[in-house]
Amino acid sequence: MSRVQTLEVAETEPEQRLDRWFKRQFPHIAQGQIEKMCRKGEIRVDGGRVKSSTRVGPGQSVRIPPLPDNSAPPPKRARVSDKDAKLIRDAVLYQDDAIIVLNKPPGLPVQGGSGLSRHVDGMLPALQGDQPEPPRLTHRIDKDTSGLLILARTRAAASHLTAAFRHKNTRKIYWALVAGVPYPKIGTIKYGLVKAPGHGRKGEGEKMHCIHPDEVRATKGAKRAQTDYATLCFLGQRAAWMALVPITGRTHQLRAHMAEMGHPIVGDGKYGGSGQDNLGDGWGAELGGEISKKLHLHARLLTIEHPTTGEEMTFTAPLPEHMQKSWDFMGWTEQDVPNDPFDKDEQWQS
Repeated sequence: MSRVQTLEVAETEPEQRLDRWFKRQFPHIAQGQIEKMCRKGEIRVDGGRVKSSTRVGPGQSVRIPPLPDNSAPPPKRARVSDKDAKLIRDAVLYQDDAIIVLNKPPGLPVQGGSGLSRHVDGMLPALQGDQPEPPRLTHRIDKDTSGLLILARTRAAASHLTAAFRHKNTRKIYWALVAGVPYPKIGTIKYGLVKAPGHGRKGEGEKMHCIHPDEVRATKGAKRAQTDYATLCFLGQRAAWMALVPITGRTHQLRAHMAEMGHPIVGDGKYGGSGQDNLGDGWGAELGGEISKKLHLHARLLTIEHPTTGEEMTFTAPLPEHMQKSWDFMGWTEQDVPNDPFDKDEQWQS
């Protein structure tokens, strides 16, 4: 058993979650042990109590309580199955020495959690190549959302990209199919969001509720949120192809905002009422017929500054199979719309 010690986060290390930093220093300590030591206040950062998810950066001091000796050999890295290795490699759209760009399939979580053993994070060793470590996640998208996900292949690239996402120095555009046709066809949604508890012992069914902007400050736990939207194409009053830009990055922001407008994203059982048929009035997240019941939300475009060269790079991701089938049914094609309908230099009108 070691003694109490204090370690400083090195200047060469990127800002990162405390539990990830801790695991690099003490790989024999399990995640559950780290979380328990945080809850008991045994691990502290700059003298203050922290959670395992607290972010730490260069120069900060971390109090390390007595730890068991590392007498056992380090656990072997879980092997990525051939099937999963092929899946994640097939998702690669671009890669160089600093970054990897994925088109994440729908239904695949980005990280593990309760009851989730198969996820992008667990498949990353299959993309390690000649690098000393597997690539790192720099941001996340929901399990059922498909589309662009940027990985960093070095610690320096991870630090650069993580900061860029946190400080909104990136541009993201999502494509969605929604029930009904929003009016006005271009606008901004500014409803705040607050998490509502779910049912069950583990909080199943937890979701975000929209709060009027004037009530955000007075509502405990509420956060301001903003989404820009543009209607790209529509089919009568039944459905619309939307471009959505999350100005803020709240949990389920796009899904909750569109549902609050009365135009839930097709296939969204959590916010759109999966058991309700859409009759053309905007309500109900099922269109029926040839339209899949899967969520129709896709991270289509992402613009970043390359962490090494500084070059501005824009990536686009093809639609997943279920959304492409819906687009074919509607008679819509990518050539019908601009990449960025919010760009004033693009001459386009809904």
